[in-house]
Amino acid sequence: MSEYILRTSGLTKKYKHTTALNNVNLSIKKGAIYGFIGQNGAGKSTFIKLVAGLAFASEGSIELFGEIDPEKLIEARKRVGTIIEGPALFPHMTAKQNLEVHRVQRGIPGKECIEKTLALVGLQHTGKKKTRNFSLGMKQRLGLAMALLSEPEFLILDEPINGLDPMGVVEIRELLLKLNREKGITILISSHILSELNLLATHYGIIHDGKLLEELTAKDLQEKCQHYLHIKVDKPHQGVAVLEEELGTKEFEVMPDGIIKLYKFVGEPGLVSTTLAANGAVIEQFMPMGEDLEEYFTKLIGGGNHE
Repeated sequence: MSEYILRTSGLTKKYKHTTALNNVNLSIKKGAIYGFIGQNGAGKSTFIKLVAGLAFASEGSIELFGEIDPEKLIEARKRVGTIIEGPALFPHMTAKQNLEVHRVQRGIPGKECIEKTLALVGLQHTGKKKTRNFSLGMKQRLGLAMALLSEPEFLILDEPINGLDPMGVVEIRELLLKLNREKGITILISSHILSELNLLATHYGIIHDGKLLEELTAKDLQEKCQHYLHIKVDKPHQGVAVLEEELGTKEFEVMPDGIIKLYKFVGEPGLVSTTLAANGAVIEQFMPMGEDLEEYFTKLIGGGNHE
């Protein structure tokens, strides 16, 4: 059995004169929480639709659970649960009734899965409450319940925390971690809320303008996100001179606002501050810091605003 749940090779999607996805080679191992990162319009949703069978590729191939033949892919997709562009709910129905409709539509045998799944997502006590009266977080959890009804091995979620309040974000995060750790479900989650992905993902794929720029593990990211000493002195040029002449290093950056990011001597902050002060630099800010996922992403795509 393949160690990979999903692999794509040269996956490309073109719309007339636009290439939405360009030669994407992506791999997701069994048991991973794969954070799919990209600006709005980068190609995340297009990729997910191709994998879910909701659109057809212009070029390239998809391998799901080791299956690449189109007929076998149809069967393999029955082992996948998806939420794409928000759950489609009947507002006049209860959570239980919504799941029953979904169960019948998907041909899932037996009604016992409904109560079991509602309990799994924490909605077992909603009773006769109509979904139109649910909070956004409750609606997202019901959407997850719909995706989980067939007990999938692979869960694909497109922006599942978009628009949620802080408590709703925490609820969804804890639920996804539970599904991964206790149920062994592999998860692909696309989001532009990078700080949240940083708390969830074991692996990352970064996409920009339809191209997959990089795949890396959480450990890889930790190693690549450089830690540094954040230094602000009254005269940045003087601080720079001290670093070069007294500490013999050029491993630093001077930011447009005059902040100095010193990448050397991170483990010796006392030496740096003492040397700066001894040479007449007035220290206004001094603290150890490290790049996070958002900074790394911005640097990788070449800066600029992203959503």
